[in-house]
Amino acid sequence: MSTFRALIASKGEAGTSVAFGAFAEADLMEGDVTVRVTHSTLNYKDGLAITGRAPVVRRWPMIPGIDFAGRVETSEHPDFKPGDLVILNGWGTGETHLGAYAQKSRVRGDWLVPLPEGMTPADAMAIGTAGFTAMLALLALERHGVKPADGPVVVTGAAGGVGSVAIALLARTGWHVVASTGRPEEADYLKRLGAAEIIDRNELSGPGRPLGKERWIAGVDAVGSHTLANVLSMTKYGGAVAACGLAQGMDLPASVAPFILRGVSLLGIDSVMCPKPRRLEAWARLARDLDRDRLAAMTTTIPLDDVVETARALLDGKVRGRVVVEIG
Repeated sequence: MSTFRALIASKGEAGTSVAFGAFAEADLMEGDVTVRVTHSTLNYKDGLAITGRAPVVRRWPMIPGIDFAGRVETSEHPDFKPGDLVILNGWGTGETHLGAYAQKSRVRGDWLVPLPEGMTPADAMAIGTAGFTAMLALLALERHGVKPADGPVVVTGAAGGVGSVAIALLARTGWHVVASTGRPEEADYLKRLGAAEIIDRNELSGPGRPLGKERWIAGVDAVGSHTLANVLSMTKYGGAVAACGLAQGMDLPASVAPFILRGVSLLGIDSVMCPKPRRLEAWARLARDLDRDRLAAMTTTIPLDDVVETARALLDGKVRGRVVVEIG
């Protein structure tokens, strides 16, 4: 029987655990495309799944990992043939469908996106779901109609994966970026990515007033809770905030005041079930608009063997930017 190496998450009476082991190709889940995975990445959600700190995994045993890039081995899908380079983000991989921290994956071809021309699998995973989400947030702000001439944009969780890519993208498209971070030692890093101002996250993380002083026309928030409530309260008339994360919490202790007195809009960003046409649009924009030097500056590469240790460090706030995982 053909087997391959994988990180396998299990659940028992003592709780959850992860360990490397051999996985049988015959035990892969249903799908019409089998991919030889070459690269993955480490997102906040992956850290939660690996450590068991939140109930991300909903099927056991599970191979974690919500993103991968690789080469098609076999395909019964009309859009893909053996040898094609492809990307997968979300669709429940690493949660309900066997995921990316393995040498092979079998998925539905409708979940796959062709690797954009000029982009390597490593580039794609340096972007990963975090960068893909940042681009979805930028697209949502553009559709809403806010633009750089209207005022600054704030990015929370700025030194994290979503925040780092969001800063680079927004700066590249002409925005004055205000970066909120709890890691002042990363100020130079954030400025190299394109941040024009750095503010301490403590300005936003505590309970706030229903309406604050108008400071920005737009926001990209990966934090939630009081931080998102404060960002909304300080958004200028007619502005918009794209919400895509919950690092501080899932709650939103906010007032309706920003919505009914300033016409502020809250834009929800979902990367997991995002329709394919929007995925193709986002990846095309990432290939065109994301500066590769800035991407390289925010990226660390690790072997698959180091993914568990790095996941713990990520959740402890000790990892900045993006992490590429070489599957090997």
